[in-house]
Amino acid sequence: MPAVCFYFQVHQPFRVKRYSVFDIGGNHEYFDDDTESNRNNRRIIEKVAAKCYRSANATILELLRRHPEFKVSYSMSGVFLEQLKRYCPDVLASFQALAATGRAEFLSETYYHSLASLYDENEFSEQVLQHRRLIEQLFGVRPTVFRNTELIYSNEIAAMVRRMGFKGMLAEGADHILDWRSPNFVYGAKDGDEKFGLLLKNYRLSDDIAFRFSSRGWSEWPLTAPKFAKWVNEVNGNGVTVNLFMDYETFGEHQWAETGIFDFLRALPAEILRHPDNAFATPSEVLAAHRPVGRIDVPYPMSWADVERDLSAWRGNRMQDTALESIYRLGAEVRASGDKGLLDDWRKLQTSDHFYYMCTKWFADGDVHKYFNPYESPYDAFIHYMNSLQDVTMRTKGGVHA
Repeated sequence: MPAVCFYFQVHQPFRVKRYSVFDIGGNHEYFDDDTESNRNNRRIIEKVAAKCYRSANATILELLRRHPEFKVSYSMSGVFLEQLKRYCPDVLASFQALAATGRAEFLSETYYHSLASLYDENEFSEQVLQHRRLIEQLFGVRPTVFRNTELIYSNEIAAMVRRMGFKGMLAEGADHILDWRSPNFVYGAKDGDEKFGLLLKNYRLSDDIAFRFSSRGWSEWPLTAPKFAKWVNEVNGNGVTVNLFMDYETFGEHQWAETGIFDFLRALPAEILRHPDNAFATPSEVLAAHRPVGRIDVPYPMSWADVERDLSAWRGNRMQDTALESIYRLGAEVRASGDKGLLDDWRKLQTSDHFYYMCTKWFADGDVHKYFNPYESPYDAFIHYMNSLQDVTMRTKGGVHA
């Protein structure tokens, strides 16, 4: 019986404010001091809460109560949850209500939605443990499945995640990795064992909802719940899981309520369950029910970003490389300092969005790299980031004190 596995990424960063060269050495507030000119973080999360989180959570809770077979999973960054506690506590309570149903699984990730898995295994492990503690504190559950930032995956990262005791992890079902194989099975890591499984995103079906739902130029528009359920049914006999992975902001923010996205979501479980062989499952349930049918070899990191499915969204130009090399170079000294405020600031500056905003790839086309981006250009993002990092460096070296 094939299972539909819904996974939603929920993340908002602490964006770096317009931190000038004149602030270096005297102002250690890099992100959002709640002044009228620096309210991007509060403004954005309140906007998305109004358009997405409240309505989406209410809809999902309604579906969980209406359909005992329905299940979902979430991966929420620690920096996102911090902002909910600060600005939208009612939204946090609504996520806790979902957890209380017992049919919403919460996955593990890095607390800061960082790229630490590519640079520093010790830092990576510490952020994962910090995130695990937060999820246990807020939702009363201990995550057993891992989702790395933006589905970044490689053989080396899988080995690190296995060493941390996870049952499995999520990854992109990229064509260049799967070749002729289907993403609708459980796979194993190249050097792993059968106890560690990989769930690969069915990007065609996921992106039909996440990116193409409201596109009137798409040959399948309008996308209805019966039509989508028919596509899911076609997996019967050719897979054990249909992994629908997407940003939670798909519902109401990327696809506005006026497109009918919430009506689609409300109708979808019933349409899928009309087929007697269909079911819903969480990632841990899929991994417990099915052994890997084969192994995938990913020597170089892949992600779910852009058509390339690589790291070029974060490491595609000299600005990004300089910023990344500079932030991770400080790691040992920051951790050894014993300064908790400095450590938290340094880690918040690791959040992947900062480097995403520096991306120059297709910038002139007004693409997704501008989404939730408070800067006028990638160069603007780089300047404010490096100014902030210079102040962190001075604090680390003992030049200034917070």
